[in-house]
Amino acid sequence: MHIAILGIGLMGYPMGRRLCEAGYTVHAWNRTPEKAQRLAPFGAHIHAHAADAVRHADIVITMLDNGAVVEEVVFGQGVAAAMRAGCVLVDMSSIQPVQARHHAERLRALGIEYLDAPVSGGTVGAEQGTLAIMVGGAPEALQRVQSVLSILGRTTHVGATGCGQLTKLANQMIVGTTIGIVAESLLLCARGGADMAKVREAIAGGFADSRILQLHGQRMVERDFAPRARMTVQLKDLRNALANAQETGFEAPITAQMEQLFAQGIAHGLSDLDHSGLFVELARRNGMV
Repeated sequence: MHIAILGIGLMGYPMGRRLCEAGYTVHAWNRTPEKAQRLAPFGAHIHAHAADAVRHADIVITMLDNGAVVEEVVFGQGVAAAMRAGCVLVDMSSIQPVQARHHAERLRALGIEYLDAPVSGGTVGAEQGTLAIMVGGAPEALQRVQSVLSILGRTTHVGATGCGQLTKLANQMIVGTTIGIVAESLLLCARGGADMAKVREAIAGGFADSRILQLHGQRMVERDFAPRARMTVQLKDLRNALANAQETGFEAPITAQMEQLFAQGIAHGLSDLDHSGLFVELARRNGMV
């Protein structure tokens, strides 16, 4: 089976590596060629053009920045035209549900199956093959690619086209909000003289425990904001959630507040930090940098 993966960044690289190591024939493309070349030692075929990477593919996986980039690569750079009828395009990027539905319609007209399958779990999940994969689209198409996706993580079919992206928005709303309250709580304790590391340890195991407290809370204690998922990505997802809320007439005041906080952090120079770096913005507001 030939698999093309378009987008060899923080997530695409470990995903592509796992597919190579699982024995699949992998074709890789990235806008910055040097990033794709990192997969060459694992047996991947590296292509200078996205359309060339998909010509012989049975499955095409996209892991790109946003919906506009997905549209440009798939339709603007000739990927859809180069794919064979009967192929499955699995978009694992985080985009708006309406964009997923639009892409699916255009691909269906070409005889190409489409699944929106965004992921959660970050670079650690991508490296370990433990991603949570939220899939929207036809169950029959998912069945065709299930063995491949199982190399990358655990799949859950959540509904029709666009529902995978809708589920990812829910995930990112919860993640962004929880990062914010964990950071705010730890800083409040530090302001009062408590040891943040001990506070985190004390809370663990109670009702306030979460993976965010465990992983991101530890990063806050250690001031380790090396990017696993960037502030800019979190902001993009929150804005996608708000766009979907507006489209459906849904009021999301908590998400709107978090969008403002992440936007202000980025405006203050935090764009290259991990999304747990919202801690730095909240510390700045309280004179605790």
